[in-house]
Amino acid sequence: MPTPPTGMSRFDLPGLNLPLNWTPNEPYRKYEYDNNHNMQTIEMPAQGHGKGLFPVALNDADISGGYTHLYLTTLREFTMLHIMNALTDKPGWEEKVFDDAIAEKWKTEAMTAPGRDVTQKMANWVIEELRWKAKSFKETGAVSVYNGDVVKSDVAISESIKKALQEQARKLEDIPAIYKDYHPGSNGKVLDLVHPSLFPLIYGTSRVLKDSLIGLDNCIQSCGKGDIVPVRDEEETKLDRKDSSSYGYREQTPPYGKDFQWLPCEVDITGGNAKITSYINNLHPQKNKELYTIIESVITQTIPLWNMTLTPLKEGYSTSWRIKYELEYEVDPEDMAEELKPQQEEGEDEDDYWERREEWENNMRQAKQPEPEEFKPKELPQIVDLVNDYAHRGLQVIVKLANIELTPENPEYEGGTWHVEGQLNEHICATALYYYDNENIMPSQLAFRQQSDTDEASEMNYPQGVHDWLTEIYGCENDRAAVQEVGSVVCSEGRLLTFPNILQHQVQPFSLQDPTKPGHRKILALFLVDPGIRIISTANVPPQQRDWWVEEVDRQVAGSGKALAKLSNEMKDKIFQSVDDFPISMETAKELRLKLMEERKKYVVKQARAFEQRDFSLCEH
Repeated sequence: MPTPPTGMSRFDLPGLNLPLNWTPNEPYRKYEYDNNHNMQTIEMPAQGHGKGLFPVALNDADISGGYTHLYLTTLREFTMLHIMNALTDKPGWEEKVFDDAIAEKWKTEAMTAPGRDVTQKMANWVIEELRWKAKSFKETGAVSVYNGDVVKSDVAISESIKKALQEQARKLEDIPAIYKDYHPGSNGKVLDLVHPSLFPLIYGTSRVLKDSLIGLDNCIQSCGKGDIVPVRDEEETKLDRKDSSSYGYREQTPPYGKDFQWLPCEVDITGGNAKITSYINNLHPQKNKELYTIIESVITQTIPLWNMTLTPLKEGYSTSWRIKYELEYEVDPEDMAEELKPQQEEGEDEDDYWERREEWENNMRQAKQPEPEEFKPKELPQIVDLVNDYAHRGLQVIVKLANIELTPENPEYEGGTWHVEGQLNEHICATALYYYDNENIMPSQLAFRQQSDTDEASEMNYPQGVHDWLTEIYGCENDRAAVQEVGSVVCSEGRLLTFPNILQHQVQPFSLQDPTKPGHRKILALFLVDPGIRIISTANVPPQQRDWWVEEVDRQVAGSGKALAKLSNEMKDKIFQSVDDFPISMETAKELRLKLMEERKKYVVKQARAFEQRDFSLCEH
């Protein structure tokens, strides 16, 4: 059993014995005014295990405090990242990059590509950084391609595991059409095999065990047991006061859902190998034992990538190590001799002259594009090691299996919205996506956006009222959101991709390669609950699926001589259907899913506004 923090039991969880918005924290200081209006400093003790959580873009306080912001990134640095991402898609890049002839060829291709601004210094840096990264790639099989960090690997998951996953997933697909669960609103294109929005934790309806844990072997027998988890107070959907103490904090919308929570499974990582110890919601543990074993293998191989993704979040990104920028101009009219500037013409109105002169100066003034210096390896922060740091607590992982299916009648997938995974109820800190089966589709991509720090721009020494450099150097605009599009990663078959929940991501549109034949893209998604907190999981909530319960009751009474066993299947069905409240029927579960989706749809819209809440606001100095 995972070890709870000192002074807490295994059943002290947000929404169960603790407020919904409870979080662990390090010791901190709180400032309050006394009755005489004097400021008092109050030393507050640690809560939980005494450590804070990873920052996430679901938390308005993290956003307002700048903890989710990356440094303002130049367009040239993004170009360098795009080149490195493309080069690391090449098989054997980690060896080829040390071949000087190949490296020179790659440099030339980068510098001569149409529509791309690449200098010799940029190309040199790209090769040197890749040579540096190749050393760790040979150990991990993974490489970080975008700040955040976005990490990819085409070798982490073996071919045998991939084929086994394809085979086991096919068993979930090969069912009568009437039972196939196409995601609402997807126009029959997204087939949910395992989805956390079906049979989630429902406050006021779901049952929880308050004094024992549910394992894999006894989970079905526990159906219907436990106490109803209480409805949460509206106040608990807001951030706790200690979490909202960041300077500049303003809560845009309550980050906790009042009605639902996705349910993670428990994962033991003692010794480094993942072992699922409670059922995956909506994946029957007895009928899918082989699939459970495969998912365990994928989680095991994902942990090193999650380590790479989470490590930068410990200390944050302060400044760029690739390109440091100070505003300079190729031509600065202020440095030009007065006689070289436009002169007032005879009879010209004074205001018209200065307006013409200002326009001329703006046209003449062009920001000098920055260059990287000679490559120097980056100083790495203390490494996050999930096994070493959290094996005593275990991990909680939310599992999803879904297919995007295209046909000649529906040949295109329109793409998704910019979003961050989950609500704060789930405390998702990182995501892993494993693309295990692509067939007859054009290359598909997953794109990312970052929140960027505005302080660097505000502190820049720029002429009065001149902001063009913000667009020329960074691709941003004054009085607009400080959000930059980072780039995208190809979702090729066999690729494992991890990224943190400080970035927004968006599935890009794609279509059939051969429009006369069907095609698909299948993914296994793993959402990592922040290991610094435990939430209500399938170890606490007995399975809520009525059909699982019916099968178990049937199995137990078969051959027992009990009256129920002697009834016809038709009569038994009528009896089971007469059970009103619990366990939950599939029909009711789908109705509840629509409510959950509506709750989250509203939240996604509001969270997107919070993501864009900070604008560039350059002073007129």
